[in-house]
Amino acid sequence: MTQGHAPDPASASRHRTVAIAGVTLVATMFGAAFAAVPLYEWFCKVTGVGGTTQVATSAPVTPIDRQITVRFDSNVRQLPWKFTAPAPVTARIGEIVTVSYFVENTGAEPTSGTAVYNVVPLITGSFFNKLQCFCFTEQKLAPGERLEMPVVFFVDPAIVNDKDGGTVSTITLSYTFYPTAKPTAPLAAAPAPATRL
Repeated sequence: MTQGHAPDPASASRHRTVAIAGVTLVATMFGAAFAAVPLYEWFCKVTGVGGTTQVATSAPVTPIDRQITVRFDSNVRQLPWKFTAPAPVTARIGEIVTVSYFVENTGAEPTSGTAVYNVVPLITGSFFNKLQCFCFTEQKLAPGERLEMPVVFFVDPAIVNDKDGGTVSTITLSYTFYPTAKPTAPLAAAPAPATRL
């Protein structure tokens, strides 16, 4: 008959350490999965990666003499909306420019949408600064309703000293509207800066 051995205290301690390390690793990975999206969005906003534009509170003191052309693009996904982009503009680098997009609900029901954006070439994202924008603000439109949505921006003069951005002569700013949840309450006035027409 075999005799049972008493558990080794050192072995039990090692098992506890491995178990705690395993649980900690799983909890860390789970937390990182939730933090990945906001951290990536923050990284894109700070660095301009993927054509993510910057948000500015003030413009450069003096524009420079070099000019750059900005084209505009508008897209709609799964919404009965007509979304119109402004004509291209050519301005001095550092100059504040205001343009307006227009959107109209051509459907028979109230709908709402949110716009996402980027610029190309992607390298210009860290130099394209918006002072005012309708992006990431839910827009609610009644049937037949039309909105004017201004965008105020400038291109940072630092672009001319960048090894990749310094040769860029044209930037395209693109917006795409996606549907948000169907409104259940009466439509309220759209948040500024959109103007109902």
